[in-house]
Amino acid sequence: MQTPPLKSAAKTFQKALIVDDHPLFCDALSMTLQAVSCIRTVETAARLEDALELLADMFRPDLVILDLNLPDVEGLDGLVRIRTAARVPVVVVSSITDNRVISGVISAGASGFVPKHSQRGVFRQAIDKVAAGGVFTPEGFVHLSGGSDEGPDVDDALERLSALTNQQARILQLVCEGKLNKQIAYDLSIAETTVKAHVTAIMRKLGVQSRTQAVLIAKKTSFASFLPEGQKPA
Repeated sequence: MQTPPLKSAAKTFQKALIVDDHPLFCDALSMTLQAVSCIRTVETAARLEDALELLADMFRPDLVILDLNLPDVEGLDGLVRIRTAARVPVVVVSSITDNRVISGVISAGASGFVPKHSQRGVFRQAIDKVAAGGVFTPEGFVHLSGGSDEGPDVDDALERLSALTNQQARILQLVCEGKLNKQIAYDLSIAETTVKAHVTAIMRKLGVQSRTQAVLIAKKTSFASFLPEGQKPA
């Protein structure tokens, strides 16, 4: 799949953005990054929207570390949105190490996946590989296809979703929650006509004819598409 261009890989990373809603883990990961690399400036965000605001406020990290399971986003949508906004390598850190999840993460354009409870040496290997322009995956990882008999496969869905702007992605998320245009306009403090225009643009970019079809494509990238029934992301 085609993905937005990243910045040229530097020899070293100096600034990082950690997006995770567990403060203790953020503190521990911040210390780990500074211990195993040249990273000296670390900003943290507990929600995807907070991270996007930091980027909009001109914080320019060299690397983003992202937890998939955030309070305001589900599945791979957060990865697609922050990668589009940051235009730097994104490494996903999660305690879910199912091959289907990792495959989806890599297909969505992540530069690496590190199990959340990895030793420092693993983080060092990941950062070194990503800094060299490579993609890091954990030992034993086997890439799995995202194919499906119902509609577009996961890779295709991710490619379509990557064409959305951050505002369009946010509106699609609210559409997936079942909200009407009037409710979305109220939530985002924009005109209902603006919402309608965005929804039309979303359907055009996704190549669908209805809101229902748009929701089905978005759900292709949710955790329900990857995890066995009853298993939850962390």
